[in-house]
Parts: sequence; C-alpha cells; structure tokens
Amino acid sequence: MSPAAPGPDRPSVVIVGAGPRGTGVLERIAANAPELYGDAPLDLHLVDPHPPGGGRIWRQEQSPLLWMNSLAEDVTLFTDETVELAGPVRPGPSLAEWARAVRDGELAAPEGLCDDVAALGPRDFAGRRLQSAYLGWVHQEAVAALPPRVTVHTHRRTAVRVTGPREGRQQVWLAGRRTPLAADLVVLTLGHLESEPDDEQRALGEFATRHGLVYLPPAFTADSDLDALRPGEPVLVRGFGLAFVDLMVLLTEGRGGTYTTGADGELTYRPSGREPVLHVGSRRGVPYHSKIGYPPSGVRPPLPRFLGPAEVDALLARPGGFDFRRDVRPLIDKELGFAHYHRLFTAHPDRTRMAWPDFEEKYAVAEPGGAALQALVAAAVPDPADHLDPDALDHPLDGIRHADGASLQAGLRAHIEADLARRHDPAHSPDLAVFFALLSVYGQLVRLGDHGPWWHGFFSFLASGPPGPRLRQLLALSRAGVVRFLGAGLTVTADQARGVFRAGSASVPGAWTEARALVEARLPAPSVARTRDRLLRALYADGARATAGGLLAVDPADGRILDRAGRPHPRRFALGPHTDARGSGAFTRPRTNAPAFRQNDATARALLAFLRERTAPPVPAPAPHGEDVPCR
Repeated sequence: MSPAAPGPDRPSVVIVGAGPRGTGVLERIAANAPELYGDAPLDLHLVDPHPPGGGRIWRQEQSPLLWMNSLAEDVTLFTDETVELAGPVRPGPSLAEWARAVRDGELAAPEGLCDDVAALGPRDFAGRRLQSAYLGWVHQEAVAALPPRVTVHTHRRTAVRVTGPREGRQQVWLAGRRTPLAADLVVLTLGHLESEPDDEQRALGEFATRHGLVYLPPAFTADSDLDALRPGEPVLVRGFGLAFVDLMVLLTEGRGGTYTTGADGELTYRPSGREPVLHVGSRRGVPYHSKIGYPPSGVRPPLPRFLGPAEVDALLARPGGFDFRRDVRPLIDKELGFAHYHRLFTAHPDRTRMAWPDFEEKYAVAEPGGAALQALVAAAVPDPADHLDPDALDHPLDGIRHADGASLQAGLRAHIEADLARRHDPAHSPDLAVFFALLSVYGQLVRLGDHGPWWHGFFSFLASGPPGPRLRQLLALSRAGVVRFLGAGLTVTADQARGVFRAGSASVPGAWTEARALVEARLPAPSVARTRDRLLRALYADGARATAGGLLAVDPADGRILDRAGRPHPRRFALGPHTDARGSGAFTRPRTNAPAFRQNDATARALLAFLRERTAPPVPAPAPHGEDVPCR
C-alpha cells in the first residue's frame, strides 16, 4: 500500500505491535473487509519499533545459531478449514511450503538466507532469521490483500499512551512524535514484554551491586548482556526451559565451541575456552521434554471429549464461579487420559486387555484420579509404563535423591537420554495423542480467562520443548563439564557473609554450589502492574482491569479491554500474552483450530463492524456464502 498521508476525516485503526500477532489481525481484516466494509476508505497504522512481520522476538537481527522449536511443517500463520471462525478461510503456505516455493522459484528468495532455504526440509527446525523472513512475507501478503482504498502506514516508533473518551476518537501517542495518531479504534497486539523486578529479583540485584556480582533478571535471552559472564567462571542458572536452551547455545557455540559426531552417532563438544560453567536447575530439575520426532499416523483422538464448549459453558454459568484446581484440572486430566488411551487402544492393541468401546464407556463415568479409574486402567492396561499419570509427568524427580553431584549428573543424563529415545519412538505414540489433547485443552481454556501459572508451565513442559538435537548438545555439554545439573526444587540465596550466590536442591540434600553470577533463564512474567511498557502501564493506571495474576482483562468474545467495573471499552482491544485470553502462540501447527486465529478473526470482524456502523457508508449485501472462499 502506498504511504499516502491520512486524511482528517478518513476512518483510522491503530495496531500497536506489528509482529506475528499484529500480522494475523491484519490478515483477518483483509479477509473480512469485502463482506463487512466493502471498498470504503480506511487508514491502518502499524506501530512497532521493530520490522513488521517478525517484530522484536522474531527480528532478523539475532544470532544465526538460534532455532525455532517447531518443525517447519508445523508453522503457519494462515487459516484452514479446521478453524472455527465467522470470516472466510484464506489458506496459505506453512513455513515448509513457503521455503519449497522459494526453492522452486515461485517466490523471491530472502536476502542472505538462500542456503538456509535450500537446507530446510519439512521436518527440520528453521533458524529464527528464516522464520523472520517467512513472517515478513506473510505480512506483505496481508497488506497486498487489503482493498484498494485501505492505506497502511508503518511507524517505527514505540507507542507510550492511549487517551480519548470512551465514545470518541482515540489518540495514540508515540515516543519522539509531538502529535498523536488519531484512531477510531486501537488494537494492542504486543508480544512478550520486559517487566520491573519483583521483590526477590530486586533484592538479588541490589545484593549483586553491593558485592560486585553479576545478576541477570528474567529477559528475552537474545537481548541479555551475556558479555558479563566471564570464561571459566561458574554461573548459576535458574530455569530449564527454552530460555535456558538459548542461553546454552549463545554461551557455547556462540563463543566458538564446536561439536563433532563420533562413529556411534554421539556428539562430543570441543570447548573454545571462552565458556563459563553453567550450573542449571529449576523447580522440576529437568529440561522440557524433547519435541516429538516422528510424524502423526493413524486415527487422531476425537477431541474435545471431556473439556469442550459445553463444559466451558457450564463452568462460566456457575453462579458462584469456579475454582481452577477443583473444577477445571480434573477435566484436563480426563481429556489427556482419554487421548492417551484412545491412541494406545487403537494403535497398540496388543498392550491392552479390553475392547476400546468397553473401556471408553467405563472411562467416561469414572472420576479423574479416583479408585474406579485406577482399577479400570490396571485391568485394561497391564504394563504400568503405559499408564498416564499427569502428576508424575509434572514432577519427574519427586522423591529421587542422589548421594553426591556425580551421581546427579549421571542420573540426569540418563533421564534426558530416555526422554530422547521415547520422544523419537512411535511405539510411544500415545505421547503424541497427549500433545494434541494439550492443544485442544488450550483452545478451550482461553474462554476461562486467567487460570494461573500452573497450566502454562505444564503445557510448555510437555508440548513446547526444544528440538531433539538441542538435548543431544546438552548431553555433550554435560559430558564436557560445561553444563552441570543442580537438580529439582532449586533454591537460590544471597550469602551476605561470603558475598556470593548459593544454590541447593532437593535432589542432593546438603550440597551447595557457589557462584558470583546468577541468571534467571526465563521470560518475565506478564503483569500490567509491573510491565516496563509505558502504554500498558498507563492503561492500567487509567482504569483498565487486571486479573489476580496480573494479566490485562479482555472480553473473550472479541478482545475489548475491560475496565475495573467489567465494562468493555468500545474502542480499545488487546490480544496476546499480556491478556487473560492469551492463546498458545501467534502462529501454530496447521489444522489445529488455533485459538489465536479464532481470536484474530473475531477482533477483526468487530473492528470492521464498528467502522461500518459508525464511520463508513452502507456496504452492499455480501455474495452468497461460499463465493468469498477461494477454491482449494
């Protein structure tokens, strides 16, 4: 779209955040405009200091060593027939299909990434810079699909405040610009944001300053000042998820270390001498589960089964509200168990002793975790290794103690090796069925609002772990002594007398590790009260409602921001991880009815309907349903 100057009387929408979520909303505006808005004029303002498409997290200017944690064939920003939406489906290529089209000469090659495109297969893990190119291409396609009289204006600035009356035009103020952007509607599609430290983090930071130590609080790892971590020195790392994996990569390969593969396929790490020694632990004490390394096959479990729209409706209709642990968690456990056993009975019947219809009938009426369910599973599934125990999955090291650090290192390596073997063996395909059940549950929970940190941690631990090759590298680093495991139930204290950080765990009682550096390997917890984002903080100060967990409260129907009285703002919307309707990601695996795509469509339709009713001329009646959907 040409960057024509916006007219004072033209309808205007400001989208703050031009990363993948903002691009998703833009794509849905383009898809729904012919039906809901016609060819009326409209200015769309995209505000983001980072390039549109990738935004901050997926910007191209980051280390080429950093990967995605999803297979190329499992990444899309386009809708398909599984997405439950009111607007038209506009299919498009996955990351893998886009890369193939580039290789075939059907699409232009991204500058400087030809080798990356050439090497990417459907079941490979793309580098983040290549994903940035894909997202940039999707953004360009979304802009090109807009009606001719819609003009897109890109502002490479930071939005700092939104003002204006509930019933009037809004003003979006940008850093470094004296006059605000006038907007009929404002949509916040912000991604992961930095936060002010909590009380513990503040105390640890002050302790580090007093004693000349290094303390790195939660942050997006690619933006952390890792130069402060000196070669050869011990570094305590609290957190064993994806942020740790990035940290591990940047402090090893990123400092010149290399891997070699032996005749037996085992990796060996060759240090450069510039690495620190990473002592890593967490609440669980183990890394996130490896991504599953085999493709889906056979019949998928019919989901949702025990946690679907009807169950969510019933929870929301309870006069006294609902308690997540008491009322929702049992439904989650039952849904995961149903998927697990459906796959076991249909794909591995030799490991069962009952016909599936009989088992399903009894399973449906059994209480989650109750004696009847345990007896049913024991009778129908003889091998305890084939039983699903969500609590044991969530706390894999509970009750396991080691005599010393050497025993812990060997035990953790054995745990990681077993996980890698299992997640790449189709004999354990019920794990993949549970993965699909986790996605299904996520799609339902977005309607229930803020449900605390447990679910997101559990989901990420099981479903959003690192690629298998990263865990093989972790094993090599452990064998080389560059990474040392601390164990589960990690505690970190500031030793005032000795002027160092100390870490201990439940896995090796009485053992302590000292270091002059501590890294919090995780993203900042989303909180509108503690965010460093000036716009969100101002919205909260001006009366926007926050949940008990600190998330921005929005109307689950269309993302309108709620005030403290629970009233949706008629002109302000928000989507993304800072809201209580956060989905599992702005892009996702194809054919999974992605919650983010449903939310994007609902918000885009609400925007266009508002503009049509308030500012745009009447739109001719749409064509009969089906004619707007391209042939596929």
